[in-house]
Amino acid sequence: MATRLAAFLKNAWGKEPVLVASFTIGGLAIILPAFSPYTKYASMINKATPYSYPVPLRDDGNMPDVPSHPQDPQGPSLEWLKKL
Repeated sequence: MATRLAAFLKNAWGKEPVLVASFTIGGLAIILPAFSPYTKYASMINKATPYSYPVPLRDDGNMPDVPSHPQDPQGPSLEWLKKL
């Protein structure tokens, strides 16, 4: 099996080296990000970032779930990111 694959790759490289190189680079571009440490931190940041941001509203004192200021901290903290 391995010898057939090696023979195929050698033959393909001999006939079309540009195609073999492009498929190799494309395959690595798909596989390697899974092993990157940046993928881990990017997913942690995406989990901590809210999808909807607060809209500034005029507080009449009857809205307990609306923060008093749009930049009040809510949700998960990103302190771990500052300590890297």
